[in-house]
Amino acid sequence: MEVVTGAMSTLLPMLSNLLKEEYNLQKNTRGEIKFLKAELESMEAALIKISGAPLDQPPDIQVKLWARDVRDLSYEIEDSVDRFRVRLECRQQKMPHSFMDFIHRSMDMMTKGKIRHKIGMDIKDIKSRIKEVSERRERYKIDSVVVPKPTGTSTDMLRQLALFKKATELIGTEEKSLDIVKMLLEGDEVFKKQPKMISIVGFGGLGKTTLANVVYEKLRGDFDCGAFVSVSLNPDMKKLLKSLLHQLDKSNYKNIMDESAWSETQLISEIRDFLRDKRYFILIDDIWDKSVWNNIRCALIENECGSRVIATTRILDVAKEVGGVYQLKPLSTSDSRKLFHQRIFGTEDKCPHIQLAEVSEKILQKCGGVPLAIITLASMLASKKEHENTYTYWFKVYQSMGSGLGNNPDLMDMRRILYVSYYDLPPNLKTCLLYLSLYPEDYKIYTKQLIWKWIGEGFIHEEQGKSLYEVGEDYIAELINKSLVQPMDINIANKASSVRVHDMVLDLITSLSNEENFLTTLGGQQSRSLPSMIRRLSLHTTNEKDAKQMPAISNLSHVRSLTVFNKNLSLLSALSGFLVLRALDLSGCEEVGNHHVKDICNLFHLRYLSLKGTSITEIPKDICNLQLLQVLDMRHTKMAKLPSTFVQLRQLVFIDMGNKMVSTLLLKAMSTLPSLSSLAITLVGPRKKDLQILGSMPSLRDLSLFVLYRGTVTDKRLVIGTGCPFQSLTRLTIKILGAIGFMFAQGTLQKLQILKLEFNDKKTKDKFGDFQFGLENLSSLEHVYVVPCFSDGGLKHALEKELDINPNKPTLTVKREIASMLYTINAHIFWRDHDPEKLSIEEE
Repeated sequence: MEVVTGAMSTLLPMLSNLLKEEYNLQKNTRGEIKFLKAELESMEAALIKISGAPLDQPPDIQVKLWARDVRDLSYEIEDSVDRFRVRLECRQQKMPHSFMDFIHRSMDMMTKGKIRHKIGMDIKDIKSRIKEVSERRERYKIDSVVVPKPTGTSTDMLRQLALFKKATELIGTEEKSLDIVKMLLEGDEVFKKQPKMISIVGFGGLGKTTLANVVYEKLRGDFDCGAFVSVSLNPDMKKLLKSLLHQLDKSNYKNIMDESAWSETQLISEIRDFLRDKRYFILIDDIWDKSVWNNIRCALIENECGSRVIATTRILDVAKEVGGVYQLKPLSTSDSRKLFHQRIFGTEDKCPHIQLAEVSEKILQKCGGVPLAIITLASMLASKKEHENTYTYWFKVYQSMGSGLGNNPDLMDMRRILYVSYYDLPPNLKTCLLYLSLYPEDYKIYTKQLIWKWIGEGFIHEEQGKSLYEVGEDYIAELINKSLVQPMDINIANKASSVRVHDMVLDLITSLSNEENFLTTLGGQQSRSLPSMIRRLSLHTTNEKDAKQMPAISNLSHVRSLTVFNKNLSLLSALSGFLVLRALDLSGCEEVGNHHVKDICNLFHLRYLSLKGTSITEIPKDICNLQLLQVLDMRHTKMAKLPSTFVQLRQLVFIDMGNKMVSTLLLKAMSTLPSLSSLAITLVGPRKKDLQILGSMPSLRDLSLFVLYRGTVTDKRLVIGTGCPFQSLTRLTIKILGAIGFMFAQGTLQKLQILKLEFNDKKTKDKFGDFQFGLENLSSLEHVYVVPCFSDGGLKHALEKELDINPNKPTLTVKREIASMLYTINAHIFWRDHDPEKLSIEEE
C-alpha cells in the first residue's frame, strides 16, 4: 500500500492504539487524535481512488502534487507517534528494584508527563497542517478533477503494432510457431474433431501477440471462420463480443458495432448459434482475468468440428484456466544477436566492429532475450550508428539500462507495455514490487529474507487464518504468476526459494521508484543526483565518486530503510544520523564491528535488523532500546553471549540464528518473548529439556532446527510427546546429516500442518532398523516433505504406510535436494573441525 498511500496503512492502526487507556493522554489530545484519524481515513480513500485512475487517463499534476504531500505528511505523523511510543515503552522496561530505582521511577513519572504534553503539542501542529492539506483538496477539487488526455502511444496501439512486424523482425518465431501448431493439431482422428484451447503465457514484451498471430495466419485458411480479438486490462465486454461476431461474419453483422440494444447475454447466444456447426479458429489476445476468460468461453460452443482457440496472457493462472499451456521462453543468444543486427544494420549477417561488438554483447545480456527490449534498444542505436562518437553513445545506453533514467521515446513505449502489469497489481503488491529496485542487477534474491524484510518494513498485513510470513509467500507466488519476477530455485514444496528481476522490469520499477521518491540507490552503473529527501537508501558502491554524493547527516534524518550491498562501510556516515530508521540490513558487511552496535542500539524505530556475516562479537545492554524490533538475523556472527536485557525485546517475531548453537539458558530466555512466532536455531543433541522449552513457547508457529550430534549418540529415539505441546506450531523443519532420532507421540503438535525432514536415511536404517516416526499421530498434518541423503527404496513405502493411517491423509513428497544437502554437509564439516562456545545469555 505504501507507494499509493504513504504510511497510512500502519499509521491509522497506530492512532487507534494511542487512544487506549494505557497511554493516558489528555482529553483534548485524544479528541484531536480522533479528528486526525477521521481526516486521514478520508485522505487514504482519496489516494486509493487516485491510484485507480484509468490507465489511459492518469491524474493531472495538481492531483499528483497533493497526493505526494499527503504521503509525506503521513510519514512525518508516523515518525512523531513512534517517538512518543518509544520514549514511554523504554522507560516502562526499567522496573524499580531498589530505593534509588524507586526515586528514579518517581522522576520518570514527571518525565512521562512532559512526554505526553509534547505529543499533545505535536498533534496540534499536525492538526493545523492536516487542515491546510484538506483545504487544498477542496480548493483544487481533487475528488472531481478532470483527468487530461494521455500523450504518447497507447498500450493498445503498441500491441496492434506487433501484428504488422516485418517478416525479418520475426527471428526465432518460426520454430516456436511450429511447436504451437503441433499442440493444436496433434491427436488421433476422433481427438482432432474435439475443440481444443491452448494458451501462450509469458513476460510482457516476449512476443506472445506476434507469435500467436503468426500461427493464426498459418492456419486460418483451414477453418470455416476466424477472429482475432484483443481483451486488454479493462475490457468492454459488449464491444469485444460485437467485434468477435463482426469478424466471424462481416456480411451479416456489418453494422453490429453500431448496435446498442443487444445485451451481453444476447451477443453470447448469437455467437453460439453462429458457431454451432462451424469449424472456427479464434485468437483471444491479452487476457488479464479468469472471470473475463470464462465470460468469453461461454460464447465458444463446443462442437465436434475440430475448432481451435489460442489465448495469450501474462498470468499463469489464467493460462491454466484456458487449457494447454505453452510457456514462451526468451530468444536464444544466437537469435537475440541476429535480431539485434537485423534491426541496426538491415541484415542479421553483418556484425559491428570489435569495439562495438563488445558493448553490444553487454546490451544483449541485459535484454535477456526479450524481443521488445532488443528491438527498442536496437532502434535507438540504429539512429546513431554513423555518429562519430558511436561507441560513447552505445556505452551510455548500456549504462542507462536498468537505471530507470533513460527517457528516449522508444524506452518510454517499452516501459508503458510493462507498466500495464504493474498497474494491474493491488496497492500492497505494487509496494512490494517497487521494493525490489533496491537489489543490484541479476541479484539472486532469497525469498525467505525478502519476505521478512517486507514484514519489517510494514508492507505485509495479517490475513484471516494466515501468519505474516504465509501472506508474504502468497505475494511472491502472485508476482511470479504475473510474470513480474522469475523463479530461480524451486524447493521440494514447489515454491521459489529464490527469484530474480528481469533487467527490463528492474528498469521499470526503478523509474517508478525514482518518480515516487520511494527508494534511492547509490552506486551501480548510472549515477543520478540524489533527491532532497530520502526515504529508503540502498548502497551498492565503494568508489570515491559515489562517496562524494553521500548526503549530509541532515538529509539522512528521514531515511526509514538502509540496505548495504558493499562490504566496506567506510563510505557510510555515522549510523546515529538515521533518526527514524526502521529497517537496517548489513548482511555481509565485515567492516561492521562492536563500535557500530552502540549506534545501532539507539535506532529506536528499528523493526528489522540483519547483522548476518558482520564482525560483531558482543551486543551491549542497550539493545533493550529497540522496543519495536520484530526481525533479528544473527547468522554467521562471532557472538558468544547476549546481554540479559535481550529478553526485553517483547515485539520480536522472528529470530534467525542459523548455524549458531544455542544454550538451554538462552532457549529459556527466548521462551519469555510473547510475540516470537518464527525461530531458526542449531541445537546439539537435542535434549528433551530443550524440546520442552521450545514446546512451551506460546506463539511459535514456525520452527527450523539444525541438529548436531557430538560424541556418543544414544540408540533410543527421542519421543516428542505431550510434554512438548507446541500449541501454536504449524510448520516444523528438522535438518540433520546423520540418523534422525525423533518420534512423534499421540496428542502432540496438534496444529502442525507442514513437516520437512532432511536426514541420512541410510544411517537411520542402520541405527534404528526402520523408519518409524509416528507421523500417523500428527492429526492436523497436511504435507510432509522428505529430503533424504540416499533415497533408500524402503523409505517412501514406510512413510506412506504411516500417512495412510493418518486421519487427515497428508500428501508426501520425497526428493533429493543437492543444494540443501551440500549446505548440511558443509555445516557438519565445519562443526567437526571447530568446537565453538554455544551462544548463551548473561544471567541477571
